[in-house]
Amino acid sequence: MSLTVERGDPRDPAAMALLRQSHALMESLFPPEDNFFLDIDALTAPHIAFFVALNEGQTLGTAALADKGAYGEVKSMFVSEAARGLGVGAALMARLEREARDRLLPTMMLETGNVLYAAHRLYARAGFTKRGPFGDYPAAASSIFMEKRLG
Repeated sequence: MSLTVERGDPRDPAAMALLRQSHALMESLFPPEDNFFLDIDALTAPHIAFFVALNEGQTLGTAALADKGAYGEVKSMFVSEAARGLGVGAALMARLEREARDRLLPTMMLETGNVLYAAHRLYARAGFTKRGPFGDYPAAASSIFMEKRLG
């Protein structure tokens, strides 16, 4: 596999398909008030860097970093079911961290669902640790909050 991670457009049909799969999964697992994903149009905002993971032209995953000024927030991290376990998530996380460091952000933060165990493992391997709610997030029972200080 020759995996690359590059800037992408969330309105690209392949990226949109993955984002829709991600949204459908979140809607099937969590109540509406506990779904905090960004819609596709919101991912085109100037403060958001959107990335796709590609293998031979096929889009395998998506991820975004929202520049919140004092920190970068991981958003829209999703890997196609067929590509899970192949290092796609780790490659996307590494690219998000590089983006955060390039922007001189001191910390990366994220909110994820409490039953997304594979995501928890990915984030922990990338150096994230649990923390309390941040930003405008409520202390939802179905949310886990994590951060990684970039030093």
